[in-house]
Amino acid sequence: MKKSGGAADKKRVRRSSGAVPNGTRDLNSDTPPRKQAAKKDVFQLFAEKVRDHKGLVSRWAVLQETRVEYFRGKDFVSFLKNHPEIKDILESNKNLEVEEIVDTLLSKNLLVRCDRVVKTVRPGKKKLSTWPAHLEIFPDQVFSENDSFFAWTFVKQRPLWQTLLSLSWPVLTLAICLFPIYPHGCKLLILYSCAGLLLLIFSLLSLRATVFGALYIILGKRVWLFPNILAEEATLGELFRLWPNKDEEERPKWTTRLFYALLAVLVMLLLRHHAPDEAARARYQKRMSNIIDDVLEWSPSLALSGMMEKQPTMVNATEPNDFTDSGQTDSEKVPPAGDEGGETILEQHEDEEIKNIEDAADQHQHQDHI
Repeated sequence: MKKSGGAADKKRVRRSSGAVPNGTRDLNSDTPPRKQAAKKDVFQLFAEKVRDHKGLVSRWAVLQETRVEYFRGKDFVSFLKNHPEIKDILESNKNLEVEEIVDTLLSKNLLVRCDRVVKTVRPGKKKLSTWPAHLEIFPDQVFSENDSFFAWTFVKQRPLWQTLLSLSWPVLTLAICLFPIYPHGCKLLILYSCAGLLLLIFSLLSLRATVFGALYIILGKRVWLFPNILAEEATLGELFRLWPNKDEEERPKWTTRLFYALLAVLVMLLLRHHAPDEAARARYQKRMSNIIDDVLEWSPSLALSGMMEKQPTMVNATEPNDFTDSGQTDSEKVPPAGDEGGETILEQHEDEEIKNIEDAADQHQHQDHI
């Protein structure tokens, strides 16, 4: 009985040791093996956390015809120095150096080291661009702090508000299509809101161009207010940043500034010479106001009532109207009352007859005088 009990204990020990290879599993752990296998990689969590953090400065560029988000090596080093709590996500690997962390991210294909495509200074500039717009893959996929760029390779998880915003686009499109049937007050609100927004945009762009041109011609400085207002990829803070970065290009020559000054004066004189007069402006304003009034005053009820009124008066063009044609001659035919073109033709015909009568009377008086 003792032998059989000892053999059973040995079998249990063998089964338990065989279920965990190399004996690396902690026997005191309460987490089942399947849950541990499904647990996300700590470096993946670390990469997602770092990418979403606003402390790491990043930009967008084109890498092999694909837009990627990238950062500089020296910025990553300073980021981990200023935010050491981020490394707690790595758990047992939180004591690794920055170089080892980045090398691990590179080996797990969470990062890829890149290099700038343009490696020479362009004419008119003092140094290479700080944030190049075009990148290429660097041959040696190892960490370097000096003039190195690293691009994220995984797809960033979209937040909930972006998903809801994408779902609202069909609703917005349908609302735009239904604009003609809105109430009159709602149409006015939308019209003035859109007009005010367009006026704000054009005023801002005009102010930027005016300030840039004046400072360029007078001081030789290239200053763009709101430098990221036309950027494709920018955060809200970068989009409404007022003052631009330091100008890295060389100061333009005085001959170039004088040429642009004369060109600006010439353009303003041409615009003033070809500006429309008051009568043309009034005609254009009346025409546009009529178009806007037609859009604002249109409604389905008025459209349907107009169609119902016109429907009984419609005459088939293929059937001859003997009564009308036989009862009136060509000179006696009167156009419909609502036909403005017909009234104009009759008025012209009467004016011509009056003029002919006056000419005949003048000739008769002239002959009598002779």
